[in-house]
Amino acid sequence: MDEEQITRELNFKAVRSSGAGGQHVNKTSSKVELYFDLEASEGLSAEEKQRLFKKLVSRLTKGNLLILHSEESRSQHKNKELAINKFFDLLKENIKKPKPRKKTKPSKAAKLKRLKAKKINAEKKARRNDPLK
Repeated sequence: MDEEQITRELNFKAVRSSGAGGQHVNKTSSKVELYFDLEASEGLSAEEKQRLFKKLVSRLTKGNLLILHSEESRSQHKNKELAINKFFDLLKENIKKPKPRKKTKPSKAAKLKRLKAKKINAEKKARRNDPLK
């Protein structure tokens, strides 16, 4: 993953932020939308793209665009930084290779404990029966 190349591929759009505000908020575009074309990216290897497509399928548009919003701050520049940080955190989290699962077997003590619990439960249920039948 080439972060510098990916940063150059990012597109931004400033829009008006939603929610309560005042005179200033109604005039300024402080919310930042980050657009990233996953398919056309040259900063990611084919393997990384495949992994991201699989993990982020619900967050991608039909054109394979990843869109992130940031409107936490009143400042457009701060929101842009926050969006970029959020974007790279998302990429790093979803590019990781999953650890291979190691098959394990229950220990002998665990098997005996389970069988003992089953025996106790069976005896408890047997005592509920009517003794005359």
